[in-house]
Amino acid sequence: MADPKRVFDGDLLRADLFNPSGRRLFVSFRQRIAVDGAFSRPNPVRSFIAQDHAHLHIQSRFNDWFVNDETEALEHCLADALRGYGRRVAMGFSMGGYAALRLSRCLDLRHVMLVSPQVSIHPDVVPFDKRFRGSSGGFHFAQGDLGIHGRRQLAGTVIVDPFRALDMRNAHMIQTLFPRIGLARTACSGHPASRVLREAGQFPALQRMLFDPPVSSGAVTVLHRNARRHSAIYWKKLAELATLRKRADLARVAMSRATALGRSRG
Repeated sequence: MADPKRVFDGDLLRADLFNPSGRRLFVSFRQRIAVDGAFSRPNPVRSFIAQDHAHLHIQSRFNDWFVNDETEALEHCLADALRGYGRRVAMGFSMGGYAALRLSRCLDLRHVMLVSPQVSIHPDVVPFDKRFRGSSGGFHFAQGDLGIHGRRQLAGTVIVDPFRALDMRNAHMIQTLFPRIGLARTACSGHPASRVLREAGQFPALQRMLFDPPVSSGAVTVLHRNARRHSAIYWKKLAELATLRKRADLARVAMSRATALGRSRG
């Protein structure tokens, strides 16, 4: 695979394009990382390239939710650089899920698959969600407003663990702004809500759903339901939930199942 074409090269934001001759466009975003401050080496998603997609990967150097002094310049650059592509889809996790929504208009996205995304990190928008407050100091209210910058006609699916209350509140707020986005509830999967699917080796199947959108939220839920049977993550989280709800019998069975699965994988 040839090196990507650098579409935008800033101090804070970077965008690289693999297989620029593809007829369709797939966009991915770097998610929030534990230690920020440097760009990562981008890698192509070969399954999309094999399906005649160009692959654009967008990174933010810091965990700033892609809202900074270079955001506007990035938007103008992408709008010009990506002319001519047909169907445009994107996938994003957490911070990357927010970025897909925030940049959906300039990217002219038609369909997205978002895993545990935030609607915002601004305290005036999500006063109930303080998880990422440490990253919100430079987050400009208007510049980060999805109602202003997002493409309202955008369709897609938000994958979310219904037992993660903060993630669910963000998901419902996203649905208010983007009425064509549905919810796929993947219970006891945590954050991000694709962990059970990854553990079961079903993540490629999840990606393939974007080859021919729209993605059915129900199909994602069925994929998760089949994967959870053999997922130690699922059974451990179910045991924790059952304990909180004082379901001792269920907690005991679930933890036993989690332990057995953990041993089999070891």
